[in-house]
Amino acid sequence: MTTHWYDGPLAAFDTETTGVDVEEDRIVSAALVVQDTAGGRPRVTRWLVNPGVPVPAAATAVHGLTDEHLQRHGRWPAPVMEELGRALAEQCAAGRPLVVMNAPFDLTILDRELRRHRASSLGRYLENASLCVLDPRVLDKHLDRYRKGRRTLTDLCAQYGVELDGAHDAAADATAALDVVRAVARRFTSRLERLSPAELHTLQAVWHAAQARGLQAWFTRNGTPETVDPAWPLRPEMRTAA
Repeated sequence: MTTHWYDGPLAAFDTETTGVDVEEDRIVSAALVVQDTAGGRPRVTRWLVNPGVPVPAAATAVHGLTDEHLQRHGRWPAPVMEELGRALAEQCAAGRPLVVMNAPFDLTILDRELRRHRASSLGRYLENASLCVLDPRVLDKHLDRYRKGRRTLTDLCAQYGVELDGAHDAAADATAALDVVRAVARRFTSRLERLSPAELHTLQAVWHAAQARGLQAWFTRNGTPETVDPAWPLRPEMRTAA
């Protein structure tokens, strides 16, 4: 019996942050979830970070992490970023596809934190390993492009029958994203089964760019000044990190 990639080993990565600006905001928690087979027991690693800057009330309202809690229980960013860079490199070196919901956010903010605290970059940690990312948002949007409605992780979980227990907890979100990727692949097996994760990584960059162009056109038509970055899974550095 043939085992498809989506029934085999996957890892998932997620962060919680002080906000949504990848250039300026900071990581306050992160999680890596590794699962060797579909339905298998996941191995979860969690990190809690004292970012050294105030956590806005709006961010705390999302993930529940307060300044006081992070100052008491969080670790300094520099060693955590080092561990995160090494942990992702380890998964890539082992050949496990990395599930990251809305990858350009989480991977870019990690890259900026590595530049800020380690004078390094995510690319430097991954220079001896091939990055292979599966982004449930990009996959779903391409494979079911005419479906109406939003495509947050909560929405995708509802769409694909995945349980999300404790949204906006990094470990819970990573686990749910991993389950969503497996569910998306099963639903669209006829379109995905002949593609390897590496081939899908390349295709998602193309799909995301097309999705970004479409969204940019919609913003322009509606007079919205927002710009959409077509880069995936990592945005290029816009400036020298502070």
